[in-house]
Amino acid sequence: MADDEAFTKLLEAMKRAAALLRDNDVPFALAGGLAVYARGGPATEHDVDFVLREEDAERALDLFARAGMRTERPPEGWLFKAFDDENGSMIDLIFSPNRMPEVVPEILERAEPIEVYAITMNMMTVTDVLATKLLTLKEHEVDYGDVLEIARNCREQIEWDLLRERAGGSPYAKAFFTLAEELGLAV
Repeated sequence: MADDEAFTKLLEAMKRAAALLRDNDVPFALAGGLAVYARGGPATEHDVDFVLREEDAERALDLFARAGMRTERPPEGWLFKAFDDENGSMIDLIFSPNRMPEVVPEILERAEPIEVYAITMNMMTVTDVLATKLLTLKEHEVDYGDVLEIARNCREQIEWDLLRERAGGSPYAKAFFTLAEELGLAV
């Protein structure tokens, strides 16, 4: 369970960053743990994730820098980072989830406006969040706790056929589907 103070700070950073993107006409969707939280899932303490088109990423990073946030261009090449030092929160600007920038337009199209912490913004679907998380599982990074918790809390919102289509090629995703079915989470 998330620490209340840390979670509040994360929500404040999310709200500030989302307003910057919205007010400057940068199309985006809230992603990751906070998108799941907005849809009824568990709270998170990790970071704020936004997904946006690659062609908008530099402009978004510049907006955050002009707003006084520290910014980084990590070597991974699929995201930028901003740090809201007012409250110690990290914000990821993800433009190539799982090194697949071509999925971003589809993700943005499926995103739905939802109000969270008194601000309405587009949210990734639980299906898309799970697909991106499942595709990050690798031999040395196999932890099903997070994805099973999401599936348990939000199972009615998951489009299982689409999730299998998007992530089913991964052997780690296949193992997740088996676990989800055995636990009665998948339909």
